[in-house]
Parts: sequence; structure tokens; C-alpha cells
Amino acid sequence: MASNVNPTVRRRRLGQELRRLRELKGMTAEEVAERLLVSQSKISRLENGRRSISQRDVRDLCGVYEVEDHRVVDSLMQMAKDSRQQGWWHAFGDIPYSVYIGLETDAASLRVYEPQIVPGLLQTRQYAEALITGALPETPVSDVEKRVQVRLRRQERVVTPDNPLRLWAVVDEAALRRVVGNEQLMRDQLEFLVEQSQLPHVTVQVLPFSMGAHPGITGHYAVLEFPDASDSSVVYIEGVTSDLYLEKANDVHKYTVMYEHLRAQALNVDQTREFIADIAKGYAK
Repeated sequence: MASNVNPTVRRRRLGQELRRLRELKGMTAEEVAERLLVSQSKISRLENGRRSISQRDVRDLCGVYEVEDHRVVDSLMQMAKDSRQQGWWHAFGDIPYSVYIGLETDAASLRVYEPQIVPGLLQTRQYAEALITGALPETPVSDVEKRVQVRLRRQERVVTPDNPLRLWAVVDEAALRRVVGNEQLMRDQLEFLVEQSQLPHVTVQVLPFSMGAHPGITGHYAVLEFPDASDSSVVYIEGVTSDLYLEKANDVHKYTVMYEHLRAQALNVDQTREFIADIAKGYAK
């Protein structure tokens, strides 16, 4: 469940505020970098929340922006301090998608399109283990287990009765027919998927093969929205060696519209449950 201080979200909020102060001053990131004798990329990473920011960085930037209100400076300094704390996921060591986990932990809603696999928040332990093992064949068993544990911990946002994550998943038929592990495992996974889809805050829709070409044909993505109005929505696109986070309003809007088309073309909730149940019955007991 979300902690009171989420370092990922604090970095993001702090970065947004620093960008706002820079723009109020009418300065470019390049100009700020020149004043502080640092790279422009550092300023950009600080503003997009992808880099840890120190209190010294905040002090220096406030000096450049001529922020005279000590209350503002103190607030930003405290945010920098909070942003350097560790989230629950740090206890598991180096997690490649830790930035995403931090965002997901604090999100109010998540809309995800999965073309190949069952969404991570709706996976059984056995499915997750078989999936990770197959996708990362050179990963040590201990690291596979660590990733499984992280995935199960993330699922607490779905099952907790206290402010659960609002999850909407559009899943391609391919994810239901791709046998991960074995047929019994798949049967258990699909039955679990139907069970989870009955939670009041979880919606699952299947996009059948019969729909042909559709707006999600380019691949997986997720749209995260946050309870604080000051936190803009984020589009997350997972990569092999690095991930992409889109926060510009125009980008988020395009992916949001694309998701609405996916929802419209997918089977409705009742049809989806029946569709998944029929496929599950086809797997051997």
C-alpha cells in the first residue's frame, strides 16, 4: 500500500515546481545550466523527476530564480529531503522499473493495455514466476523470486479495502491463448482473472482477434492518474533496457483517446468474463 512519503512522487512534484519557477523567471534550462556550471541534461532530469535531487541543488536553483520567500525555499528543501527517502520497493534491491512502481504506488487509477500477457497486477504467483523465467532466461532463480515478490506486493493496491487502485485493463486475446508454464497453470490464471474482474474497482475487457487492426496494435502502454490535481497524468511505455514516461498534455491526450477506442472495440464486461471462462475450460485440468 502507498506510504505517506513516496520518494518518486515527491521528486516529480518538486521537479514540476522547479520548472514553474524557471519559467516564471523566463530562463531556459540551458541558461540555468550555464549559471550553475552543470549540464543541461541534469537540469532536465531534475525537472522531470527522474533524478534524485539534493537540498543543495534546491538551494542553488532557488538562488538562480531569486526566490525570496523563505517559506517556499524551506518547503522545497523539505521535499528534496523526502524525495531521497526509500520506498518499500528499495528493500528488494535494484528493481529496473522502480520509477514506475513509485508512480503506481501513489496512483489513483491505472488504465493498461496488454497485447501479450495478463496484466501484472492480475497475475497469479505461478503465472508470474513462469512468465519472468521465460522472458528473462538468464536471470538467476533468486532474482526471479525477488521480481515475483515485488509483483505480489504491488498487487496489494488492488486488493486493499483502504483506497484501492482503480484498475481498467484491456487485454488482447493473445494473452489468454499464450500458454505460459502449462495448461493447468493457464486455467488457474484465467479463472483468477475472472475472479479479480468482479472486484468493484477492477474492470477487464478482452480485445478478440476478430476485431482485426486496432489503435493498440503498436504495443503495451499504461496511463496513470493521481489523486492530487497538481500531479499530471503519465503514460508509461516499458522497454527492454529503458522505459519511456510521457507527461506532456498532448501526448497523454493522444494515448487517452486511443484507450477510449480500445475500450469501445473490446468486449463488454459480461462478454469478457464469458469469453475468458470459455478459454479456461479449453485448458486441460
